[in-house]
Amino acid sequence: MPLIHDSHDSLPYIDAAPTASAHARAQQLITAELSPEHSTTLHPWIPALPEPNFTPTMAQELSRKAAGTPLTGIDLSRYEAPEAPTGSDLDAWRETLRKAYTSSVHLSKRYENLALLEEGGRNAWLVGNSQLEDILSSMEKELAEMKEAAEEVNRQRKIAQEASAGELVALEETWKRGVGAILEVEVAAEELRGKILEVRRERAQQVGQ
Repeated sequence: MPLIHDSHDSLPYIDAAPTASAHARAQQLITAELSPEHSTTLHPWIPALPEPNFTPTMAQELSRKAAGTPLTGIDLSRYEAPEAPTGSDLDAWRETLRKAYTSSVHLSKRYENLALLEEGGRNAWLVGNSQLEDILSSMEKELAEMKEAAEEVNRQRKIAQEASAGELVALEETWKRGVGAILEVEVAAEELRGKILEVRRERAQQVGQ
């Protein structure tokens, strides 16, 4: 059995828009079916969310964000040229030499990266832009095709509903006449029942006299 049918419960192209009172009544009926906790409690069919399993670094960052602490970023002081110690402490000179070596390696690598950027950065930037333009063009084409498909579905739906409008109106009128005829028969039957009871009461009174 197919999950998608050609028929629809809603007929927006031929049905009249509901009035404000009808809309309010429908909303009232919907609200009456909802539990008081529907806005705060998930539906029982919705599975529970899995417990998060963040890495220590991610947990630390989430805690920083929750506390409102500003992001400090990478400490660049280690790459700055160190000041020479004033004393003759050997350990202090070794620490200064280590920092100077770190700063030298950082500046050397930065120079290499800037040279590579100067050499091939422009072409890489142009190639990246071209790739992004291709992706954008492909997505715009796909979006246009989806919009066209949606418009075609709505167009065919409108044609089908307007083609069936006359038949639906005739069926509705037939239904109304049928309901009216049933009501007329019920009213006539009730009047006849009342007349029969009245005749029976009159006969009973005559017999009693």
